[in-house]
Amino acid sequence: MIELGTKQTLKVLRKRENGIYLGEGRGQEQGVLLPRRQVPEGIGIGDELEVFLYKDSEDRLIATVNEPLLKLGELGLLTVAEAGKIGAFLKWGLERDLFLPFREQKWKVRKGEQVFVALYLDKSRRLCATMKVDAYLRGDSPYKKDDSVTGILYEINRELGGFVAVDGIYFGMIPASELHRDMKPGTQVEARVARVRDDGKLVLSARKKAYKQMNIDAEAVYALIEEYEGVLPFTDKSDPELIKLETGLSKNAFKRAVGHLLREGKIQIKTDTIELIRR
Repeated sequence: MIELGTKQTLKVLRKRENGIYLGEGRGQEQGVLLPRRQVPEGIGIGDELEVFLYKDSEDRLIATVNEPLLKLGELGLLTVAEAGKIGAFLKWGLERDLFLPFREQKWKVRKGEQVFVALYLDKSRRLCATMKVDAYLRGDSPYKKDDSVTGILYEINRELGGFVAVDGIYFGMIPASELHRDMKPGTQVEARVARVRDDGKLVLSARKKAYKQMNIDAEAVYALIEEYEGVLPFTDKSDPELIKLETGLSKNAFKRAVGHLLREGKIQIKTDTIELIRR
């Protein structure tokens, strides 16, 4: 059975000036056109060829020997080629860009942005992309508590957390309290499995074990003080929301990082500021 969005091995039924027509070799089937510029040299009637099937700009079924970045049901990170009022078009390795309908966008995407999408068939039997990928992600990962994982951060909800496609196929979430200020959709993240839920989905921690994380946080705080030309205009006694906004750390994590820098003799804490000790 000929199916859109998949790679299939088909037979050459006919050769014409505009290309060759491929099919399963049953009866009087019309076949699917493989344009002339893609026809392999020396191929003949009855020969088999592996192709990918999609639709051209006139909604006609067409074959290609080129490799798409996504096949039906798969997920991946694609770049926005153009964005308009009815939707956007994504680069996916074929001559015709992939349509991302406006209703399938989680936010209004922009040209050049990278978005994590799934490939699906719409009601009109056209291949389209969707950013609503939760239903495509699996909950049967092989990971367990404290395993290290990598994935694509595909959506951020500041109240719930960051949603991650672990290995590009498994569902994971980083709690909102652990989101860093430099995290944004489309970036790769490294995390630790904090918990495996009953449904198999992963709760992730972007932070390492406390003793390892403290060194990392301390380096980040030191760099932030340098950005403020050596004088940070708040301390570990400041409002937790201000600390979180400026550093991406909870107040307790910030206190541990500041304490570490203090013990190393790198900073001094004054009434309203934290200052670097220049040597």
